[in-house]
Amino acid sequence: MLLLPATLTSREARVTLRMLQQALQSEGSEAPVIVEAGSLQQLDSAALAVLLEIERLAVAWGRAFVVRNVPAKLAALAKLYGIDVLLLKPEPAAATAAGADQRKPAT
Repeated sequence: MLLLPATLTSREARVTLRMLQQALQSEGSEAPVIVEAGSLQQLDSAALAVLLEIERLAVAWGRAFVVRNVPAKLAALAKLYGIDVLLLKPEPAAATAAGADQRKPAT
């Protein structure tokens, strides 16, 4: 799972994208690319550009792409730019099940 930082504006975009790309490559899996956006508080259109690039990489590697816990501001910005259907799609069942497995307490 890829985690977005609290702030993702044009100032942080290049470094954030590089870190996410490295994390994505190290995952080396067939599982969906899941981006956790719940901690994102400050953002601008650069956040959308970063997400679009991560989605492009996921698609190029034949993996599904999901953004979880999308903040209202990010959803509104995506809708304004007309890319909400690309970024804010429902999770595939496999991604939902994988996330649920990670949240189960150890027995």
